[in-house]
Amino acid sequence: LHGKAESAGREVIAVDPRNTSRTCPECGHVSAENRPTQAKFHCVSCGHLAHADTVGALNVLRAGLVRRNANPA
Repeated sequence: LHGKAESAGREVIAVDPRNTSRTCPECGHVSAENRPTQAKFHCVSCGHLAHADTVGALNVLRAGLVRRNANPA
């Protein structure tokens, strides 16, 4: 992955994937109940609805951006 990213001019930033698909991107609430099905995300705190893969990807992206900004190259 690192080689492919480098050849495409991209950066790879490793992040901890734990709870990325259980954390609401709107309010930050973390709960297993936020995932009523494999594909569905429904926050039990604020009601945010989305596809679970989209939620996970957004949370991974945000975590990567935080790490990149915290560790300037």
